[in-house]
Amino acid sequence: MTDTDITEIAKRRRAILSELSEISETPPVLVAVTKTQPDEALEAILADGQRVFGENRVQEAYEHWEARRETIPDLELRLIGPLQSNKSEDAVRLFDVIETIDRPKLCRELAKAEEKTGLERTYLIQVNTGEEPQKAGVSPDGVQDLLATAREHGLNVVGLMCIPPVEEPAGPHFALLAKLARKLGLSQLSMGMSADYDLGARFGATHVRVGSALFGARDYSA
Repeated sequence: MTDTDITEIAKRRRAILSELSEISETPPVLVAVTKTQPDEALEAILADGQRVFGENRVQEAYEHWEARRETIPDLELRLIGPLQSNKSEDAVRLFDVIETIDRPKLCRELAKAEEKTGLERTYLIQVNTGEEPQKAGVSPDGVQDLLATAREHGLNVVGLMCIPPVEEPAGPHFALLAKLARKLGLSQLSMGMSADYDLGARFGATHVRVGSALFGARDYSA
């Protein structure tokens, strides 16, 4: 990664923050998605003041952040990818927020992990707003029951997240997520990514998850 690349990351971050501020009086938190990013990119955006990060995979997140946690106490790490039940303890140990609760078994395993580690984390429910069979997330009709299950297990669920179908306009999906959150009294809405974070902000997102718009095109071979 060249000095130019590092400078561009900071420029793009500031431009996105400015755009979000223009859209909303209370702009959403920018979650920098660091999947597959090299250390140089992480250091560049940390130097520019970014402290909230999203990771898709537990193991890669440990490689990125376990050591940095010791020297950067104000980090907030958010798991934004699907979580296997057998990795619940690892996720609870590292992440402050887990955005991808989507089934009762995962609620049970996360509750066990909290009890074992003595750590209390914050959670969002992932909603499969497009009801796509290949995608993680609970159906919109199942959100209320899953929320009840999570709370029965003592999990602090504060919001919802979604990833709309790529072939459909995102707006109706964001509107649906916001409606569900209002109905259930949940305060956080994680919606909007690199291609549509501005739209997410317009529909009331509290967090937008941005990767390639910050770091450039992602290397999917990593």
